Amino acid sequence: MRGKRFVVGLTGVLAVAVGLTVQSVEAPAAGNPVAAGQWVNTWTSMPQLTEPGNMPPVPFTQDGLVMADSTLRQTVRVTVGGPNLRLRFSNAFGGAALPITAVTVAKPAGGRAGVSAIEPGSVRPVTFNGRAATTIPVGAQMVSDPLPVRVAPMTNLTVTLYLAAGQASNSITSHPGSRTTSYLLAGNHTADPDLPGATPTDHWYFLSGVEVFAGRGTAGAVMLGDSLTDGRGSTTNGNDRWPDQLLDRLQGDRHTADVAILNQAAGGNRVLNDILGPSALARFDRDVLATSGVEWLLVFEGINDIGTAAAAPEAQQQVAADLIAAFQQFVTRAHAQGIEVYGATLLPFGGNTGYDDPAGARESARQTVNRWIRTSRELDAVIDFDRAIRDPAAPRNILPAYDVGDHLHLNPTGYKAMADAVPTRLFHN
Repeated sequence: MRGKRFVVGLTGVLAVAVGLTVQSVEAPAAGNPVAAGQWVNTWTSMPQLTEPGNMPPVPFTQDGLVMADSTLRQTVRVTVGGPNLRLRFSNAFGGAALPITAVTVAKPAGGRAGVSAIEPGSVRPVTFNGRAATTIPVGAQMVSDPLPVRVAPMTNLTVTLYLAAGQASNSITSHPGSRTTSYLLAGNHTADPDLPGATPTDHWYFLSGVEVFAGRGTAGAVMLGDSLTDGRGSTTNGNDRWPDQLLDRLQGDRHTADVAILNQAAGGNRVLNDILGPSALARFDRDVLATSGVEWLLVFEGINDIGTAAAAPEAQQQVAADLIAAFQQFVTRAHAQGIEVYGATLLPFGGNTGYDDPAGARESARQTVNRWIRTSRELDAVIDFDRAIRDPAAPRNILPAYDVGDHLHLNPTGYKAMADAVPTRLFHN
């Protein structure tokens, strides 16, 4: 598709729901060549340094020790399926080594997200180089051994960890904006069918990716973004962020049913400078280029750079120019790896208490960036989220029916409108 350019707005395609199956299958023989397939990420979460308010509660964080003698149960929604899977765990921001004692995967009860119960017959132990336990050094990640478990597209998977010694630091790696409920309980309960009395927490910890071994036609699309992609305003345990609803559409088209949607976004994230998590420029290699099986990148980020910069016209002119330069870097670096780059226009924020400014310098910067996205012809395609979401009667504002209430983030209906604005043809192989 390189060399073709699309500017797209609204489309109308219905979502499709698919059930979950988890079962044992024959694993590829050790050392078997992978000519018939490849490892592709089917789920990701952007690793971040955990802020104090997002740490596991007491007693799971106490005296500089996190999750000692504790079980952590989490559910994630995979995007594409396959006959084998493996897990990625991250200690990117840990202040000490992360000793994981045991891990299992299972089918959640009823196939639902955010539940503590699992189906007992579905539990499978996870190993690392043939061992149940592993220790992840500071700043590193660890990939598990392939596990002969078949997962179906768009289904939930439960991952349960036990940390006997805990992590000896208050600096740990997590993804606070999970919009999915996890559970903490003292002791080793990795195979227990339920966790009565467990403490719920709406964050993911340590788990940064799930991969499946899939056919050569399967590939991933990374969504690089901020809270609008991370799903602020969406439903906890509802999987109704715009990337989730885009996945629903792709699964309904036989030409795109093998496309994994990989959400590499975080609330508050910026393109140019660190704030909540590393900047998009700083994390680009880790979250895009090092993600397995990626063929497409959709960049939808920059509003936090505009909104946190000074409202003076000169400052906003500078941030707009710097954002455009950053987007050019994304194109250059992704194209060097054979990844196509789609750019999405930035949404309006008129009426937002923190970002809107009476003089309009920030709105001018947004328009400058959007003009470049629409007209530069440096991107492989343009997705006009601004056009899809703005109020035609007041273009500086989000359409009221889509506004979660802060004039910056969307409700699930608004996120559906965003998902509908992305044509499935952009992801045809």
